[in-house]
Amino acid sequence: MNFNTIRNKAFIVTIVLLSGNFNAQSYRKTDSGINVTVENATVEVKWYGENTVRIIKYPSGKTFRKNSLSVIQKEQKTKFSVSEGKNNILVTTRDLQLSINNTTGEITYRLPSGKELLKEAGSAFKPFDDAGNQTLSVSQSFQLEKNEPLYGLGILQNGKMSQRNTDVKMIQNNTWDFVPFFQSVKGYGIFWDNASPTQFTDTPEKTLFSSEVGDGIDYYFIYGKNADGVIAGMRSLTGNVPMLPLWTYGYWQSKERYKSQDELVEVVKKYRDLKVPLDGIIQDWQYWGNNYQWNAMGFISPDFPDAKKMIQDIHDMNAHLSVSIWSSFGPMTNQYREMDKKGMLFNFKTWPESGRDTWPPDLNYPSDVRVYDAYNPEARDIYWKFLNKGLFSLGVDSWWMDSTEPDHLSQNPEDLNTKTYLGSFRKVRNAYPLMTVGGVYDHQRETTSDKRVFILTRSAFAGQQRYAANTWSGDINSSWESLRNQVPAGLNFSLTGNPNFNSDIGGFFGGVYKRNGGPQNKMFQELYVRWLQYGTFTPMMRSHGTDVPREIYQFGQKGDPVYDAIEKFIRLRYSILPYIYSVSWDVSKNNSSFLRALSMDFSADKKTWDINNEYLFGKSFLVAPILNAQYTPEKIVKTDENEGWNKTDANKKENSLSNVDFSQNKTVKVYLPAGAEWFDFWTNEKHNGGHEIQKTLNLQVIPLYVKAGSIIPFGPDVQYATEKKWDNLTIKVYPGANSDFILYEDEFDNYNYEKGKYTEIPFHWNDKAEILTIGARKGGYQGMIEDRTFHIILPDGREKSMNYSGKSVSVKFK
Repeated sequence: MNFNTIRNKAFIVTIVLLSGNFNAQSYRKTDSGINVTVENATVEVKWYGENTVRIIKYPSGKTFRKNSLSVIQKEQKTKFSVSEGKNNILVTTRDLQLSINNTTGEITYRLPSGKELLKEAGSAFKPFDDAGNQTLSVSQSFQLEKNEPLYGLGILQNGKMSQRNTDVKMIQNNTWDFVPFFQSVKGYGIFWDNASPTQFTDTPEKTLFSSEVGDGIDYYFIYGKNADGVIAGMRSLTGNVPMLPLWTYGYWQSKERYKSQDELVEVVKKYRDLKVPLDGIIQDWQYWGNNYQWNAMGFISPDFPDAKKMIQDIHDMNAHLSVSIWSSFGPMTNQYREMDKKGMLFNFKTWPESGRDTWPPDLNYPSDVRVYDAYNPEARDIYWKFLNKGLFSLGVDSWWMDSTEPDHLSQNPEDLNTKTYLGSFRKVRNAYPLMTVGGVYDHQRETTSDKRVFILTRSAFAGQQRYAANTWSGDINSSWESLRNQVPAGLNFSLTGNPNFNSDIGGFFGGVYKRNGGPQNKMFQELYVRWLQYGTFTPMMRSHGTDVPREIYQFGQKGDPVYDAIEKFIRLRYSILPYIYSVSWDVSKNNSSFLRALSMDFSADKKTWDINNEYLFGKSFLVAPILNAQYTPEKIVKTDENEGWNKTDANKKENSLSNVDFSQNKTVKVYLPAGAEWFDFWTNEKHNGGHEIQKTLNLQVIPLYVKAGSIIPFGPDVQYATEKKWDNLTIKVYPGANSDFILYEDEFDNYNYEKGKYTEIPFHWNDKAEILTIGARKGGYQGMIEDRTFHIILPDGREKSMNYSGKSVSVKFK
């Protein structure tokens, strides 16, 4: 432990021994753990349950006080024992043992059996002047096994599944969202509870968190036995996941941007006329008028003359509206004027820079748009006051919270000295999205329980899962490389405890495909369809981007291969809504995950440890999206979020590839994990796990498999999520192992489920006897389905129908 990096003599302390036995006096027991003094530092061990322990380290003679922005759980009185050896102190619970070196303070984590999980490899403090506040920079390193994968850290656009050998500066930006948390395939996780800019570095020698600001080292060790257990521990610390409305799991249409009320409403009307399912429509920026009125939270633009009627028109077509709101305000807004008087606006450069809506920005007319201090509870009150009055009271259904990282355009490190309600911006930088998203969630919950909160946000931090937020991966390029990156990005984000992830279907910056017909450009068509097929199996299926419109009718009409592929997968999404909603309940109640890295369920198969192009959706579907161009040349596009807005290349010509045949068969390789058998979703062909297979397909199909021992409910053909009751469901049973499934239902868009108003219908498949038992319905709510029919289908074609009225029934197939 490199405590010798401390140069301030005030930090040096002498341990006074009360007896001749050094070890006997080297610690002090507390209600929730122990305090140990070593060299010139104090080490505190605090239990938050038998499997979760908090470690705090700070210079001796100092005090450590901190109100975590992420952690909401309190330390718990936990049964543990303390014993001493020659060189260490052992702290043991039923499931975990800590060995603290009583000279260096370094900690080794073991199971009671003695098996080592992780050990520290050095700690360091050094004095730091944080905008006039004398504090510390802090770091902690760990020693992992050589071939041990680690997962997490947030949304990283590096294409990697395991984040070994990663070196990254963790400071929130448009397309990288950082959560200082990782977990190992060995069943433990580390949450580094620090919101300042942090360097994460992994080498074969050590794994390091190093933060610019901290009054001490502060991290949590979670032992969960497996990935689900680690995630459960992280959510116990930082908050559980509320249920989202059923309609949020339907299909969403968006673009940058619908420029009038008529255009917005017409999109919904066209989907209804075409009988293509749709649940959400999104209005992007500038509905408020100009940049000086940035984020006024009202339909001020003359192109939106009657917002109340517009929203009612959308609702009358059984669709929902989400609108773009930001973390900043223009100088002509009431929010700006009120917050400015109270010192609640930051002065660093943010987006947009110009008052004129032009690119590149005309800096002769600075916008003076400023980010608000979301760390200030009064500022969050003001934010909601205007949001409620200007939009929520009109009937807007959900919030698209853009720039929640927030946009910080200047590279001047002095900007981090900006004063916030909680100290310097540097000290709390990475938690900004948590604070602004949490402010909207908390206020809407206080306003009404009749409508569930749903927030689409561009940035996230530890604990944000408790705020009904789905994080998208920012303004990424429309390229195959970007699509490939989204799969491990979403999986690693989910492994931090945040289950809700999505990306712009088709990628945001589509300018390179704009020429030669935009949505008729075959290169873009192939990319878009493959991205949409991937998006079908993410927690939010949302099409969005600039330059190239994304509505289904832009790609042709029924009978055209691209149109048909898009429609097919939108309909597939709606058919599995009963499955998705039940998985959502499993996420909320049992701390499960939508997006599951293969290593979560098949950790014994080492081949799964670093697979970055396949995953499970829920615990049954194995999804292997097509991530490489098969019919057209693959074009690598590299821009950042500012360069992407540059339209100067729009007139360049390139081959439009008009003769592409998307019906031509292609072959891809798919790895099926060992430890299960797998059914091809499309053909019902059965495969053994543990090897790679060849899958033949065209544009209409992706490799999609179902794990043997799965029960999947399929819903009716609908135009929107709640159009028809689930009183006539198809239940597909995939034999090969005993299996269980809980069909969950509630009122779909309020918080009565928190009061117990929901139902669970348990399904159990006895594989040997080939009997499906549908257990007694548990719970109830107003309007629940009393009597229903289930159609049971097996992959070999056998099927039976049965009526169900809430009492246990069985059907035998053998």
